[in-house]
Amino acid sequence: MTKRNIANILRTAALILMAAFFAGCKGDVTIVEEAVFRSITPTESALVIKPGSSVTLNFTIADPDYKFDYNVNSPAFQVVLRSGGKTPEYYAITSIVKGAEKGSYAATITDLGIETDYNEDVQIGLKFEAGTSKEYCIFSKSFTLKTEGTEGLIVKTGLPIIYINTEKPIESKDEYVSGTFRVNGRGVAEGLEEVTCQIRGRGNTTWEWPKKPYLVKFDKQQHLFGMHKHKRYILLANFMDRTMMRNIIAMKVSSMTNLDWTPGCQSVELVLNGKHVGNYLLIEQVRVDKNRVPVTEMTPEDISGDALTGGYLLECDFHYDNKFQWLSPYGQSGQWIWGRNDVVPFGIKYPDEDAINNTQINYIKKYVNDAAAALYGKDFKDPEKGYAAWIDVDSFIDYWIVFEVMGNHELGNPGSVFMHKDRGGKLIAGPCWDFDWGILSYRTSPHAKTGLVNGNAIWYARLFQDPAFKSKVKARFEELLPQLETIPSYIDEMEKTLEQSAALNFAMWNPAEDASMNGGSIINGDENMTFHEAVARIRSIYQERLEVISRSL
Repeated sequence: MTKRNIANILRTAALILMAAFFAGCKGDVTIVEEAVFRSITPTESALVIKPGSSVTLNFTIADPDYKFDYNVNSPAFQVVLRSGGKTPEYYAITSIVKGAEKGSYAATITDLGIETDYNEDVQIGLKFEAGTSKEYCIFSKSFTLKTEGTEGLIVKTGLPIIYINTEKPIESKDEYVSGTFRVNGRGVAEGLEEVTCQIRGRGNTTWEWPKKPYLVKFDKQQHLFGMHKHKRYILLANFMDRTMMRNIIAMKVSSMTNLDWTPGCQSVELVLNGKHVGNYLLIEQVRVDKNRVPVTEMTPEDISGDALTGGYLLECDFHYDNKFQWLSPYGQSGQWIWGRNDVVPFGIKYPDEDAINNTQINYIKKYVNDAAAALYGKDFKDPEKGYAAWIDVDSFIDYWIVFEVMGNHELGNPGSVFMHKDRGGKLIAGPCWDFDWGILSYRTSPHAKTGLVNGNAIWYARLFQDPAFKSKVKARFEELLPQLETIPSYIDEMEKTLEQSAALNFAMWNPAEDASMNGGSIINGDENMTFHEAVARIRSIYQERLEVISRSL
């Protein structure tokens, strides 16, 4: 029997005795019953609260004359909330006022800004005999309190969560769909209140796989996860990567070099239109900007003199799908041949295809072709007549080291290989991008076990014929080696960070399905391993790469 029932029985007995006593007395007697607490009832059955804001919960007391302490600043404040048998961590009652009707009240419940999402059954109640051994609470029936935008879906892996809702399904790499974008930082990163955006698919092979990558374009520039403000970001699906960290490690290695810019990135959970679709890597898109690829932004009027010399962003990619593209002068016209390191498919990424003009196209095409001619000419070793007059040698060395350490064979493929040229400057290698296919794996590069992966890659085969270049590469690698040797510890750190996310992600997606896009053969070689087995494998291969490179240079 509850304390509440005992109290009601005692009260009823007392009233009966009083009535019997006064029945023997002469004259009429009026008995005034003292107001007692019977129950508390919330008016709403469900409330939705915006992060950092408040909502109102209306409730009534069964005996409208019952008095209780509802001043939140009072030491004797009686009103309490409970969820799952505990006092909630993420929200609290911040004020209570009387309603217009007798016995009605309005409680303000405020999100405490702890950066978490919730969808909880909550009870409101009153506390009695607080601070004594007899303290107890009487609660209402439950009502639901949930964070706005979660649609009842809560994901807790320790990673920030991105919520995207679109007006219609995302089915194209060309057509943007309007939507909203919100970040719950979950206490590990800065959040972002809901903003409008446009979103479409992206990628070549990766767009064909079940787990889709996306490009997000905000209506206004946004800061995300400490990165510089910008409108465009990429959500990489990393579908084939059982470790979920190949791109993350590559960007970490790149950041140790002197390359002009390395994309910032953050591993996140993605909830798309109310459905959790797994772990994604939010990463800065390769774009010309003062805080990204740092070359001078051009206008269509820049068609002569120094203004014509930059800036430009180029991509070497065997997909050969840029609007303005060409092959280096040593290949057969209109045909790129895999394995020919003197034939390079160049495409112009900046200026944008709708802003560039023929004068600018002809200039950068001629500059690249002249650089290639100098590289493959008889005086290629000459500092003034050879390649050094056309390319920034130090950047090409650092770029090669990142690819070589990661075992990325796409310098020789090539795919997603970037170069840029600033106004008045030479051709510069970088930035690094797209390190998920065959990275830190002997499946795509079996020769990596004993030697260099990119010793014969585009242009580099010729560069390594210059003893001075090879000597510089060796010296630079040895200079970077102490930093590169810290990566295994970084891998350990990321393994702990991604462990819970990996469990959810691979319950939804099977990376071994990548075999369907690779002639029936899995790509990285760890797709059928567990997450921890795959991480141990890339850690081991990375350490072996450092040893093999040291011996090979």
